[in-house]
Amino acid sequence: MQVCQKKAKAISIAVRKSHEVADVATKRDLEDVRKEIDTRFDKLDAKIDSQISLVRKDLQLEMSGIRAEQKLMRWMLGAGILGILSLVVKAFLMPAL
Repeated sequence: MQVCQKKAKAISIAVRKSHEVADVATKRDLEDVRKEIDTRFDKLDAKIDSQISLVRKDLQLEMSGIRAEQKLMRWMLGAGILGILSLVVKAFLMPAL
């Protein structure tokens, strides 16, 4: 089977144009993209870790304030209960005073 020169040239031009249009990724391109994505994820991980650390510090400060208030409330409740007990003791156990 013989192909005339005009047909061969037309086929060659068509194949060349199809290769120019095709956007083919090589293994090197894929490796570069993978490295870029890994770098982005590493930066994102570091950013998230720093934000979590800041939130953790804020929560610790908030919790220390809450603990102090809770301790004060326990003392106040204890003093109130002691006051009520002293009134009950005075009313029922020492009626003569």
